[in-house]
Amino acid sequence: MSETIEKLLQKGSEFHQLGQVEFASQIYKAILLAEPNHPEASYNMGLLAVSAGQIEAGLTFLETALEANADNAIYWVSYIDVLLEIGRIEDAQAVFDQAKFNGAKGEGFDKLEQRLTDGRKEPLTANSTGLEEKHPKQPNILDSLKLDQAINLAKKKAKEGVPEEAKRIFLDILTKFPKNKRAGDGLKALASRSADYAGAYNNMGNALADQGKLEEAIEAYNKALAIKPDYAEAYNNMGVVLADQGKLDAAIDAYNKALAIKPDYAEAHHNMSYACLAVKNFEQGFEKQEWRWQTKQLKTGYLKTKKPTWSGETRQRVLVWAEQGIGDEIMFSSIIPEIHATSSKILVKCDKRLIPLFERSFPNDITYYSRDAHVSEDDYDFHIPMGSLPLTFRKSLDSFKNSTSGFLKCNMAKAESIKGQLAHEPGKKLVGISWKTKSPLRNSSTRNINLADLARALDNSKTQLVCLQYGDVSDEIAAVKRDFGIDVIQFGDVDNRNDIEGLASLMGACDMVVTIDNVTAHLAGALGVPTKLMLPYTADWRWGVSEDSSYWYDTLRLYRKSKVNDWHSVLAQV
Repeated sequence: MSETIEKLLQKGSEFHQLGQVEFASQIYKAILLAEPNHPEASYNMGLLAVSAGQIEAGLTFLETALEANADNAIYWVSYIDVLLEIGRIEDAQAVFDQAKFNGAKGEGFDKLEQRLTDGRKEPLTANSTGLEEKHPKQPNILDSLKLDQAINLAKKKAKEGVPEEAKRIFLDILTKFPKNKRAGDGLKALASRSADYAGAYNNMGNALADQGKLEEAIEAYNKALAIKPDYAEAYNNMGVVLADQGKLDAAIDAYNKALAIKPDYAEAHHNMSYACLAVKNFEQGFEKQEWRWQTKQLKTGYLKTKKPTWSGETRQRVLVWAEQGIGDEIMFSSIIPEIHATSSKILVKCDKRLIPLFERSFPNDITYYSRDAHVSEDDYDFHIPMGSLPLTFRKSLDSFKNSTSGFLKCNMAKAESIKGQLAHEPGKKLVGISWKTKSPLRNSSTRNINLADLARALDNSKTQLVCLQYGDVSDEIAAVKRDFGIDVIQFGDVDNRNDIEGLASLMGACDMVVTIDNVTAHLAGALGVPTKLMLPYTADWRWGVSEDSSYWYDTLRLYRKSKVNDWHSVLAQV
């Protein structure tokens, strides 16, 4: 069970035991959206449905729980109990026999056996369902309201999920009895419980968002905010979902509301940066990117050094160090020549797989180190994370023109050699392809496309497909050959994951690259290879909103999904 679902289940059970049926039901439904056959959520939903008089629906939920976990004796007891309650004695006997056959036993079964023998019906009890009633019986509202009765009525309203009525009663009591401790404590408890209700809806929204149920997630966040209007986290989460829907202005508005409540909320600043960058508000976007160091999303720690961070000083020795993925290193490396031009000496810490490419492509007086290497503080005056370079050098769209087309250079002799080995049939164009990513970033799986769909769209008499995908994809390639007769060449002399220098030459041998949003796109763009980049409905910030070309790489052409699950229109365009 995932941690999110476990927490939701615990919260749902708490509301259930307190008699907060609506809250419990909403949480169980959120769990079942994520895991449709979740046994405990199905069981609890069955109990709620039966309590509400929805017997058939309740039986269906209880059956689902039993199918998922037939070893749980309480599930059998509750299911048989419902059948007895509605007079289906024969069905109850049949299920009871099945339960015994499965090995179910215990005190509950002894009582059921006696009831079946007697042919009696008894009302459902809290013990038979495994949940005890936690809310006390309340005095009749028509009675004269004494102090204790008023307090009890307020508590009852709180437990029934109508906190505003409970609050009004407590305030009325405090108006008449200003020093009444029980009413004061009741108000404090009500405030705490309201926060719990809001938290439950916020968690529900997160679970729904994870399942791609974006409209339902927004509804859950709105319910959280209706209970707790100053809930910064709910505004932030809503902003993320709105951004996923492509509603960037609304997302920015949500982030601003979160920050109005909690000005130092790092996650909201960081999430807002992506929305700002996507709409080309580069200056604000890159400023807010600096909040990444205070979030949990960035796994890399800040460089431990006594030297100050570079902020535009000229004629100094500067250490530029990478802190994000290899695709980002390639993209931000386009700025290295510009900071080199302003400095007396540049040192670069980067992924060691990139060093041969960087040495060939950038000024030869730059010194390179692998990311895990120690660099003496005596060797530099200032330092800057590579992802912070745009803060100085990319403040406007025009500033991207300072980067040259094809700013990385492959080993052309090796590329020509590879081309000679791959081009078996004269006149065929070599088309390098890549179709998936294993990025841990949120929603990265929406970038992936099935190899068979890609290969079938690109295969024709004038093309030869070449695998640029990293990792072991031999089975996928063999399946495409077996099922559709399409050859995708794997060039065995190059390890596409670990030999980036060789991969660059393999790309240089290709006439064109067709890829999804992964490292392949960045490397092909940086090398100046004509590239068609296929993007999901809501693309990463660096590809803008509706552009068909990239301001990071001149030779990239962008093709976007018109609907969330529609690659067909993209493939048709490509």
